[in-house]
Amino acid sequence: MSVLLQLSDPHFGTEQPALIEALHALVASQRPDVLLLSGDITQRARRAQFAAARALVDSLNIPHCLALPGNHDIPLFNPLARLCWPYANYLGAFGPELEPVLERDDLLLIGVNTTRPWRHKHGEVSAEQIAAVAQRLQQARRGQLCVVVTHQPLHVIAARDRRNLLRGHAEALASWTAAGAQLFLGGHIHLPYVRALPGGSWVAQAGTGLSRRVRAGAPNSVNLIRCGAAADDQGCLVEQWDCLPGGRFTLLRQTRLPVGSD
Repeated sequence: MSVLLQLSDPHFGTEQPALIEALHALVASQRPDVLLLSGDITQRARRAQFAAARALVDSLNIPHCLALPGNHDIPLFNPLARLCWPYANYLGAFGPELEPVLERDDLLLIGVNTTRPWRHKHGEVSAEQIAAVAQRLQQARRGQLCVVVTHQPLHVIAARDRRNLLRGHAEALASWTAAGAQLFLGGHIHLPYVRALPGGSWVAQAGTGLSRRVRAGAPNSVNLIRCGAAADDQGCLVEQWDCLPGGRFTLLRQTRLPVGSD
């Protein structure tokens, strides 16, 4: 069984110490075995900010960690670094893989790097990336929950967020769903929700986990995703945990997705 903690948009440099303490308490009580950082790990891609993020990851002591860069994880005010070595500080903290993959008996988790140094904040997925992810999905084993994670969203529910949609989102969704993807995870817009998509797949967006840069009406939150025996062998559970007044992450919403372990 797998329990996945999705921590998105912590924006280290704007993190709140009380929320870090609350996150430790959540991890101690729920014991996730996979940590997913779905982008915007830092506020300004500075070495010290990445070091703080890495220190948090190490202190949580979760067995598996996958990280994706977000648009904030590329230098903004250093044009030379942005052009010549945009991921240097990110790679120094989280290793050489920009598109990590984790495979377990009940889970196939595929990360897609949607950042581009020549774009300020908008994400993009190339035809080559779409084809490569589709090919990997087609190799999934029976019983694995097939999850694809991007930083920028593949699907939005508010008109104001349409400008934040991943460039190439329609082609990616069609290809990856046909290839067997069941759940798409994202961040970027600091708005948590779960929605069904055409073709039987689902999308789950995460809010900002630790940053003071919250969106109006959306408190700090993380997602817990349970599959396999952790979801009673009946699909997948997506849980939204909000940090409410009092300083604890509290289960706000649980959505059972009828996706397969068949």
